[in-house]
Amino acid sequence: MFERVLVANRGEIAVRVIRALHELGVEAVAVYSTADSEALHVRMADHAVCIGPPPAVQSYLAIPSMIAAAGTTGCQAVHPGYGFLAENPAFVRACADNDIVFIGPNADVMEQLGDKARAKTELRAAGVPLVPGTDGAASLAEMRRVAAETGYPVLVKATAGGGGKGMRIVASEAELEVAYSAARIEAEAAFGDGGLYLERALVPARHVEIQVLCDAGGGVLTLGERECSIQRRHQKLVEESPSPALTATSREAMEDAAERACRHVSYLGAGTFEFLLGADGSPYFLEVNCRLQVEHPVSELVTGIDIVREQVRIAAGEPLRETGRAARAGHAMEVRVNAEDPARGFAPAPGRVTRLRLPGGPGVRVDTALEEGSEIPPFYDSLVAKVIVHDDDRPSALARAIRALTELEIDGVPTTRELALDVLRSGAFQSGNYSTSYLDEMQAHLPSLASA
Repeated sequence: MFERVLVANRGEIAVRVIRALHELGVEAVAVYSTADSEALHVRMADHAVCIGPPPAVQSYLAIPSMIAAAGTTGCQAVHPGYGFLAENPAFVRACADNDIVFIGPNADVMEQLGDKARAKTELRAAGVPLVPGTDGAASLAEMRRVAAETGYPVLVKATAGGGGKGMRIVASEAELEVAYSAARIEAEAAFGDGGLYLERALVPARHVEIQVLCDAGGGVLTLGERECSIQRRHQKLVEESPSPALTATSREAMEDAAERACRHVSYLGAGTFEFLLGADGSPYFLEVNCRLQVEHPVSELVTGIDIVREQVRIAAGEPLRETGRAARAGHAMEVRVNAEDPARGFAPAPGRVTRLRLPGGPGVRVDTALEEGSEIPPFYDSLVAKVIVHDDDRPSALARAIRALTELEIDGVPTTRELALDVLRSGAFQSGNYSTSYLDEMQAHLPSLASA
């Protein structure tokens, strides 16, 4: 096991990783920008290193600064969390060049699967079902040809993309050229890569993902699925497990596909295979996330497995203690709370938290770095807390999630708490029969959106 690990992130995920390291008896080294000098993760760590000014490109995205921080503090490994450098092959290679273990897959696998178009090619070879579309990055002319074959609507997507950036839905051929140009500009700005590919838009569809853990000996453990269809602008808002859309047969088919893919590419560590379910319930591979997911606590609560601790153990060379399908019990839900103003089109709302009351009680977990008096800076993601609940079944978990959100109080900045409550209380969500179009379809019926 490692003696000291650098946590190359900030906010709630840095706090989450530091706690797991301490439980393993490992020292944690935090990094921080000058905007985060008083942040909780800095004070929780055994050591902390300032790596630059507030802009992420000068701090949390600065590879030389991260490597220097790890080297000067004697870290044997780096945990990237999610976002920032978590899926950056150049960072993985820089770690290897400096004899630092990167807690995650190697750079070659990350490049294979991080490029959305290349990932489809790899998974096709593994026999995983794919959404019809172009084979890799495509020109506008090739997209026109393939769209004519698959039929509209289609999605234009960035090959290096994520989080909805560089993505456009296209309803007809007349819209394709404008969407292509706009997506290319956005992808270039967000990822430094303007490559685009096209796939058929499944409407209506559900977004379901499979969590995996893989060790260096070829062992694979699947931890079931997470339903992630409640989204706004392709950003997930509510996640749950098990998915109301899956049967035992369809669940096993998806887990088996993910396991085959892991073996095909020799995957290592934690990863997530994302699928879209068509109207008939058929799964189609969407993408792989070669990192810890924001919503990983959902899988932790239904399996009892600490995914972060397993990541560290695997990176230290330890085998999985079990393989195959992890046992699961009960139902879990996660609600993301963002510092955003619904009245202003969900614009990020930085500021100071003047009052904070977190929910508690049986089966309630809150992952956050917030404290009363915390300053939410304008430079980073707006996620400030995750409220996660677990209970015996879906109705009980839903009631517990509503109760927990009702107890949550964050004053001083606008948040999405009320929207989350509106979603959980809606008949469409409670029925379990919803899709990725939920928010568009329900906007007029959700008080927090109807009044915006």
